[in-house]
Amino acid sequence: MTLRKFAGLGALLSFVTPGLAMAEEAAAPVLNSGDTAWMLTATILVLFMTIPGLALFYGGMVRSKNILSVMMQCFAITGLISILWVIYGYSIAFDTTGMEQGVVNFSSFVGGLNKAFLAGVTPDSLTGLFPEAVFITFQMTFAIITPALIVGAFAERMKFSAMLIFMGVWFTLVYAPIAHMVWSGDGGLMWDWGVLDFAGGTVVHINAGIAGLVACLVLGKRKGFPTTPMAPHNLGYTLMGAAMLWVGWFGFNAGSAIAANGTAGMAMLVTQIATAAAALGWMFAEWITHGKPSALGIASGVVAGLVAITPAAGTVGPMGALVIGLAAGVVCFFCATTLKRKMGYDDSLDAFGVHGIGGILGAILTGVFAAPALGGFGTVTDIGAQVWIQLKGVGFTVIYTAIVTFIILKVLDAVMGLRVSEEEEAVGLDLAQHNERGYNL
Repeated sequence: MTLRKFAGLGALLSFVTPGLAMAEEAAAPVLNSGDTAWMLTATILVLFMTIPGLALFYGGMVRSKNILSVMMQCFAITGLISILWVIYGYSIAFDTTGMEQGVVNFSSFVGGLNKAFLAGVTPDSLTGLFPEAVFITFQMTFAIITPALIVGAFAERMKFSAMLIFMGVWFTLVYAPIAHMVWSGDGGLMWDWGVLDFAGGTVVHINAGIAGLVACLVLGKRKGFPTTPMAPHNLGYTLMGAAMLWVGWFGFNAGSAIAANGTAGMAMLVTQIATAAAALGWMFAEWITHGKPSALGIASGVVAGLVAITPAAGTVGPMGALVIGLAAGVVCFFCATTLKRKMGYDDSLDAFGVHGIGGILGAILTGVFAAPALGGFGTVTDIGAQVWIQLKGVGFTVIYTAIVTFIILKVLDAVMGLRVSEEEEAVGLDLAQHNERGYNL
């Protein structure tokens, strides 16, 4: 999912024959209505994943006194990141000024500001064969959902004001630079390493999952955790949200082909296969371990599969997707239950257990199943070498995100405080932070 704009040789037209000039003109990019229609649709689907999908998925899992706070955070993040994206986010993520393949410089880590305030973007600007305005909006929806995923780790205890500032700073210092390093093209740090991340395993899921883990550790456990029961108050909302995420994810993964083509079609197929396998994997693992399968479990398995297939969607084949999905369902189940209990951290809605672990697992297995020898469609000829590259990408993302997220949170905590008071937490964030109730009976 990269920005590839091929400029014509307009400066040389005055020196070539009229026939060559006509050929050059004919080769200039022309808007393709099929690609445009698909990318418009994919963009809507990805936005649908956050509002209402993620808002409902998370909203149903918290206690009834906090449902509005979680939904409010998803909506507020959608508004905030949309504005920051057009002011400077798109530019620092995708401006390629100063980048050169094989050369590591400042531009390898973060883009410039040549596209700030969307300078130069017109209705005629193209990315590939569709409008650049559509690409900007499509990428905006990725930038929106990534910080929104972090909400699940610190749900029910963070100040709304601190959350807004944290998300704005985190987007600027973590999301946009990681997106640039992975997706901006030749000269980008992880792009030049050869890291395979089709639709956001590192950029979105590892990024959000690690940030969520750091956030829940810095804020501390919810009052009463783990001895006080904190059961989801409306699993119907959670199942509806999971269904919306499942449907919307086709825009996420198939849309990352940046065209209506065979890659998009295969991405759609492998996404469905991996998600189904993960849902069943989590369900049966829970059934065997706890004696009964749960609705929350299968919903969580769905998301785990969607997460794990994301980096691989453009390069793995159907059987590779089956293995990735099954592994994600089982591994994420144990990490969100057994590991969390043993480690004692309060990742409220399992942002790390599902997105962090699922993203790491998917990124590594991409290096295996992208190989044509295992039914993949990538260019991997040496599986061991590609797995090492994937591990480097995972390691860099984990370390960078953890350190910068920790610094942001500690500074904000010192300046304004991150956490609501014990009294506000007991009352619930709906009333304490927004003076509203989700349910007025």
